[in-house]
Parts: sequence; structure tokens; C-alpha cells
Amino acid sequence: MAETVTLPLWLFVVILLFAAITALSHVFIPPVRWFLRRRLERAVARLNRRLVHPIEPFKLLRRQDTILRLSYDPAVIEAVQAHASETGIREDVAHSLARHYAREIVPSFSASAYFGFATRAARWLSTRLFDVQVSRAEEAAVRADATVVFVMNHRSNMDYVLVTYLAAERSALAYAVGEWARIWPLSRLFRAMGAYFIRRRSRNPLYRRVLARYVQMAVAGGVTQAIFPEGGLSLDGRIGAPKLGLLSYICDGYDPNGREIVFIPVSLNYDRVLEDNILLAAGREGTRRFRGTIPTATAFTLRWLWRRLRGRVRKFGVAAVSFGAPIPLSDYGTNLNVKALAQDLMGRIRTNVPVLAGPLVATALLEGAAERSAVLGSVTAQSTTLKAEGHFVCLGGDPEAAVERMLRMFVLRHMVRRTGDRVEVTERGYRVLPFYAAAVPTRDAASQHVLGRSQSAET
Repeated sequence: MAETVTLPLWLFVVILLFAAITALSHVFIPPVRWFLRRRLERAVARLNRRLVHPIEPFKLLRRQDTILRLSYDPAVIEAVQAHASETGIREDVAHSLARHYAREIVPSFSASAYFGFATRAARWLSTRLFDVQVSRAEEAAVRADATVVFVMNHRSNMDYVLVTYLAAERSALAYAVGEWARIWPLSRLFRAMGAYFIRRRSRNPLYRRVLARYVQMAVAGGVTQAIFPEGGLSLDGRIGAPKLGLLSYICDGYDPNGREIVFIPVSLNYDRVLEDNILLAAGREGTRRFRGTIPTATAFTLRWLWRRLRGRVRKFGVAAVSFGAPIPLSDYGTNLNVKALAQDLMGRIRTNVPVLAGPLVATALLEGAAERSAVLGSVTAQSTTLKAEGHFVCLGGDPEAAVERMLRMFVLRHMVRRTGDRVEVTERGYRVLPFYAAAVPTRDAASQHVLGRSQSAET
């Protein structure tokens, strides 16, 4: 027992390495993990005191725990058995596929990443690129234990940034993001901010069941949601028809005797949509294949940063957001008609779309205004009428300055030629300006809203 054993140096180093790893994993790491977890819990408790809707425990669960809970959910197990029966594969193989889908969908929310980085970055970017204007409806009292779902029109990828910034005092939002956000390292960042990934065109019943159960578990757990019922960016500037996917998942999991679900319609509009040319090109091709690339986005960003460093940067006008009044799901009764609910929500969004100088100037030019004074007269008349109808009009208090700012922007983008007071729409302008003019609220928006509400009431 007391004999000396001689070992090669490399083997001695390997033994020391394994001993160090074992000591770290069993002695040092658990106390450090406990210490960091306690600090996180105290930080979240302080954060929850200032949030309108505190961060619920479900959002703070470890990602692996949520994946296991989702994988072994009874509804998912039933879908696994059905998938195995239909495809002829073993149930353990089908269940492995369900776990793969769960790992793909479930986020890994970090309060420090969301409130320490994401909301600050969103605030900085929003206020540097745009003059942000906000309108909030007088809110009825929302139950403290209710799950809030922001329902929004999708006009630009800036929507994620803008609403994250404006909702930072309410709660942490959970977005559904598509395949474009799964690129590393963006995927890690989006997961840390609570976003969950979805395959928008998947028709796989097993995948859709796993996705539905995750959404329902998150809503039942009180996680604040932000959804775009259109299912994608508007290609022509108009608010599209709603798709029922996520909305139907939320309604299917609703328990009238459990946690209330409250919808808040959110309407967004911009003087300048950064990706307008890409969206119009996709619309002309009749597909949703966007030709925007990382090099294109990088070049755009570098040009903007260079102008900023030289003090020549200009904002892209106004970005406006209108928050509607909360709508409890219980108001629609027990026999929910999801289609009627979606039409009602989209009607409210259309009615509340902010009225900005860019769309009004685009409308005036397309209607034949050939002089600056005529454009100003048309914008003034349109804004007066729309304001009288109750729309949120954002012209910065000085219509003349707003019109001049937008004319300069259109000239800079080669959509308008200007000679003194004379203005002329270019060929490019006739392609792009209708995209902006389509964002002006029409008089039939109110009638669409009333129709949707009446259908819900009948149900």
C-alpha cells in the first residue's frame, strides 16, 4: 500500500485536470450558481416593482425545464402517438422529433439581457432614427393576474424595436419570430430576449401541436405576448387580412374560469419605412422572398453611421404608435369565433393607424398636386378632416415644416423633382409613393371595425 507508483507526466496532468473539473462541478460551481440565482431573483423583484405587469415565474424557468415540460405535455404525447401511427415510425422516434421541435421553439429568457441591453438599445435606435410619437387610449382597469396580448399591424422590422422600447415600462414582451431570426449569433440574442421561433409555413401536425401548447402554456403562465396577425410585413402599405394561427392557439387554450386574457390593439406608422423598396419588389414578384441581404443592411448601417460621425445625419421623420383600449377576451362570450375576433381586432387597428406627414404628402402628390402650396393645402385639409374623425394626427405642430421635410426627403430619394415651388413625381415616385399613401386611414375603416364587432356580438 505504501509503494511508490510512477506515472508519465502527461497522465498525471490528465488526472489533475479531471480532478479540477470534478471539484469545480461538485464544490465550487453550485455555490456560485446559487449566488448568481439569488442575485437574479432580487434584481427581478426590484424590476417587478416598477413594471405594470411583472415578469411571471414561467418566463424565468430554466429553458431545459420548459422543454421537458412541453415535451411530456399530455396533448403533445397524444400528437406523438398520432404522428407515429400515421407515419409508421416508432413512438420513441416521434417523441424525439417532438423534443427537437420543443428545443427549437422554447426561448431562454434573460431579464438582464432584455432590460439591461435590449430595451436600452431599442430606445437608442428608435430615438436616433425617428421622432417617436405615442398615443395611448384611456385604459380600463386590467386585472393584475391577466395575460396581456399586444396585437399589431406589421409595417416594418422596426416594429419589434419600437414596441419593445415603448412597452419597457409595462413588461417583457414575447415575440414570435420567423426563420430569418435563427441565424447565429442573432438566434442567441433573440432567445435571451424571450422570442420564440416558429416555422410560418409548416403544415406538420406534430410541430403545430408543440407550438400551440407552448403558446398556451406561456399565456396561461401570464407571459405578455406581442403578435402580428397579418403573419408578415405588408407588401403594399395596406393592413392585410388576419391569419388565425397564433390567435387561434391563444383562444383554444383560454379557460373562462382561469386567467383572463386582455388584447391591446397597437397601430404603427412611419414617415419612412426603411425596407420599402425590398417589400415592393417582393410584392411585384408575387412572393414573400425578400431580397434584403446582410451586406446590403451592413452597407446601409455604415453609411448612416458615417453621416452621423460627420454631423450630417437626418432622422427619417416620425414613427408613431397608437395604443388602443384593452379588450378582455371574456367580452366575446364562451362560444368564441376566432375569425370574428380577428376581424374586430384588425378593424380597431385600421381605425387607429396614426396619420403622418409622409403618407399625406404622398397622397397629395398622387392626386395631382403640382405645387408646394397645393401639397400643403391638401395635407392641411386631409389632416383636419381625419382629426375631426378622431384619428391620431402627428404633424409635429407645424404642417408647413412637416410638408417641407417630407418633400426634401422625397427629392433626396429621387421620387420627386422640384423646381422652385413646382413639384413633379418621378417614375420611381409612382412606384413607391402608393406604398405610403395606402397607410392613410380610409373612411371605410370604421365600417370594417363596426362589422367585425357586430359579428362577434352575434356569436
